[in-house]
Amino acid sequence: MRNHNYSSSYAFERPASRSALSGKLLLLTLFLPIAGYAQTARQVTGRVLDGTGGGLPGVTVIVPGTTNGTGTDGNGNFQLTVPATATKLSFSFVGYATQTVDITGRNTVQVTLKDDAQALGDVVVVGYGTVQKSDLTGAVSALGPKEFNKGTFTSPEQLVQGRASGVQVTQNSGQPGGASTIRIRGNSAVTGTGQPLYVVDGVPLDGRSARPGLTTSLGDSPDSNPLNFLNPADIESIDILKDASATAIYGSRAAYGVVLITTKRGKTGEPRLDIGASGGFSTIMRRIKVLSADQFRAALPYYGAPQTNDKGLSNNPLDAILQTGPLQNYTAAVSGGGENGRYRLSIGYLDQKGIVKKTGFQKYSANFSTNVKFLESKRLGVDVNITASQFREQLAPISNNGDFRGSLIGQALQYNPTDTLYNRDGSPFVRRGTIINPVAQQAYYNDNSRVSTALASISPYYKFTDWLEYRVLLAATYSTGIRRTSIDQRLNIEDYFGRGYAAISNNELLTQQMTHTLNFNKKLGADFNLNALVGYEYTKFANSGSTISALGPPNGFGTFGLDYTNYIQFSNASARTVTSFVDPVTELQSVFGRAILNYKGRYLLTTTLRADGSTKFGANNKYGYFPSASAAWDVSQESFFKVEAINQLKARVGYGRTGNQEFPAGSAQGQYVFSNNGTLAQSNNPNPNLKWQSDEQYNAGVDVSLFNNRVTLTADYFYKKTTDLLFPSFPIQPAPPGSVVRWINLDGSVVNKGVELVLGVTAVENARFGLSFNANATFIRNNVSGLAAPIPTGTLSGQGLSGVTVERIQSGYPINGFFTRQYQGIDPTTGQASYADNGSPTFYSGNPNPRTLAGLSTTFRFQKLSLIANFNGVFGNVIYNNTLNSVLNVGQILTGKNIALSNYESPIKESTTNPLTASSRFLESGNYVKLTNLTLSYALGDFGKIFKGASLYAIGQNLFVLTNYSGFDPEINTNKAFNGVPSAGIDYTGYPSARTFTFGVNFSL
Repeated sequence: MRNHNYSSSYAFERPASRSALSGKLLLLTLFLPIAGYAQTARQVTGRVLDGTGGGLPGVTVIVPGTTNGTGTDGNGNFQLTVPATATKLSFSFVGYATQTVDITGRNTVQVTLKDDAQALGDVVVVGYGTVQKSDLTGAVSALGPKEFNKGTFTSPEQLVQGRASGVQVTQNSGQPGGASTIRIRGNSAVTGTGQPLYVVDGVPLDGRSARPGLTTSLGDSPDSNPLNFLNPADIESIDILKDASATAIYGSRAAYGVVLITTKRGKTGEPRLDIGASGGFSTIMRRIKVLSADQFRAALPYYGAPQTNDKGLSNNPLDAILQTGPLQNYTAAVSGGGENGRYRLSIGYLDQKGIVKKTGFQKYSANFSTNVKFLESKRLGVDVNITASQFREQLAPISNNGDFRGSLIGQALQYNPTDTLYNRDGSPFVRRGTIINPVAQQAYYNDNSRVSTALASISPYYKFTDWLEYRVLLAATYSTGIRRTSIDQRLNIEDYFGRGYAAISNNELLTQQMTHTLNFNKKLGADFNLNALVGYEYTKFANSGSTISALGPPNGFGTFGLDYTNYIQFSNASARTVTSFVDPVTELQSVFGRAILNYKGRYLLTTTLRADGSTKFGANNKYGYFPSASAAWDVSQESFFKVEAINQLKARVGYGRTGNQEFPAGSAQGQYVFSNNGTLAQSNNPNPNLKWQSDEQYNAGVDVSLFNNRVTLTADYFYKKTTDLLFPSFPIQPAPPGSVVRWINLDGSVVNKGVELVLGVTAVENARFGLSFNANATFIRNNVSGLAAPIPTGTLSGQGLSGVTVERIQSGYPINGFFTRQYQGIDPTTGQASYADNGSPTFYSGNPNPRTLAGLSTTFRFQKLSLIANFNGVFGNVIYNNTLNSVLNVGQILTGKNIALSNYESPIKESTTNPLTASSRFLESGNYVKLTNLTLSYALGDFGKIFKGASLYAIGQNLFVLTNYSGFDPEINTNKAFNGVPSAGIDYTGYPSARTFTFGVNFSL
């Protein structure tokens, strides 16, 4: 009898069904590759550190000989699946020596990358491409985040002040967002600004700001900074091309040097969010010494001034218009990407109040960049860069050329310290007459501007091979500015008192660019490499604007609680002025080429040629040609060179010619202006022979690296000659009616020559301690020759000085040399000034151009704490103190105005009847040494699993200045141009410089 209870226990002996067997085979088929891969691959994790022990983000980690790799995250961590047969990993990052690590039998590694002095700036941007630093034959200063100045900045040129040899960066005033003057290897500008060409991510900038200018009865307002639209936190590198062999690739726009600004890009790796936040405050750095209230009272009988000038109070008028200016700055950036694309998106917000009340700078900025690759071969790609910003400025009534009534700073300096500033109800005190209370001037003046800018570029490219690439760049830069200004009718400026004033101005700038390039970079044989470039470029510039200004009706704009610009139609119809303009469109068409030949890594030759055609020039000289050639010999690569202590010894020579087209559009053509009531008048005479201004430059240099790159030295000699000087020739007065300006090329030349030295020393560098120094110095001489007649410039301002100039461009002297009466002192018996030859002739009296520039940076690190101090200095120049000359002279005390303390304390009493005149008395030494910034930071590291690479910092800017100059700051350059000819080294009642303290934190998520 069968036992059915056991039948189920033997079920496994039955044959499997066809469907069940198929399912099992399918699972086995899917499982086997996975199991096989598990046996042939493994995961390696680890962390990459820098010399301080902090995590290093963005490091490329790759299995050598494969494309299998990744990037480290914000804390330096990485995770990578590698084949089981992999035995090594390679770690590389710009500025650090590449390191290969054995991973045999290891699943976790920790690597500390070492700084590579040669690798720092390994890839240098040189115009339409990059080259290895070892292949450079020209004079280029390459600076990155490690070299940048630290602090709160409104524009990127402040990052490199004092950090590059041959480059002088001068902050023209202390106004937040104010313009800077940048001189590369001296001053040779007879017209225009003499500023370098700025190129942002391959897009040359127009060089002008869209903020409208302003002219009132108080004078012309200072310029804005054309680089304000950029966020310094977005800058990855700044490369400064100094000699013509490096700049000639930019041809007609490169006479004053080229500054290449590269913004940050996303790096391969996991998405990361970088955040920075800071706050701080600013105070006045230095004061001009004037009489206090008690000193003023004592001075009245001393100078025989009326006792009624003593009003009985004790005030500090300058303090009344100053404040402690708060600031806040925030940045955030998200970035990441993989093999087929990388991205970075950043936003920023800066709000910096000025040290003068009712002034400030506010900026919103955003930057987006991406690189995307297509096709299986990844040979097709596109780069996209977009920068957008809007900044707002609140401006003070501070002008370049205010008349005897002065602008705000002049009013505060000369206002009677015993007089009242406020009425009993707290409103500003106003008294009819020419003495203006600075508190009233400040309260009753409103000036606000807004500038919006967008720079966008798209650059598709295709790599035919690993050594041949075609790229096109399409770019546009659009900037629009609006400015609204009003002067209250209660202010006792005679032109506006009882009526008020309003002005609304608009300006637009548009630059469009198309560039085609073909790049060839290939080894031709075992010892020979050719890096070549050919290109075509077309650029178009447009500029237009309009202004409406008006006085109020007979009874004034009134007090309706609105700014006058909000109801400007209420103004007096007969006192309205409407103006508009559109510049002739300028077009620039160019072809260019460059070849870099490298033989055995030790013999280098670079040649460039650019041909530019511009609508700015006369019909007979549309095109200019700009060649250059340079060579280098790396002696240390020779087999006979066996000096172990010398890692590199490289000699360089170069020659090139560049041009300048920095003058008004349409200047070679006849131009006409439209005026009121249907009138048309000629404003410019044509010149069909107008041609390029030419700059020829020779350069010889040497690069030395010693003791495993712990000591580096670069020395350059340069000689730059500027000819065919562009110049606006005004009719000699008296001239026939209708005579107008005509642009010409002057005979004559300007020569700048000198020596640049850069020394870097890494004294100590280990995991616990680091100490390094970087110093640079430039010794430069300037001379003018061949001019048929002197060119005057450098106008002075103030009562009794109208129409006076103190500078000339004259053969045999430095450009903008001071020519004035030779002051010989005060006669003790009469109190009158005495001058050589009775003051009738004028003598050469001084050079506004520095003969020596210097910079010093020191970095000290102990474990996670670091201290960086940056100094810069200028020597060998003089400054004309127009403020002391016209605003604070002793004669002012008779009319109840304040005077300079130095006059009162002089051992020889000066007579109040001493005529007010220009002379060498007001020329002062411009020598100074300034601690531009001091940074103390602490690397906190990681907090849990969220906050990565956190650091705290405190920064002081303009902490002190060592100088004998009596003004606010020897770092000045008030625009005192005459007939379009720029000035240099004149100081006149400018916005005071600020000392700034910033405290902040950076971290990643």
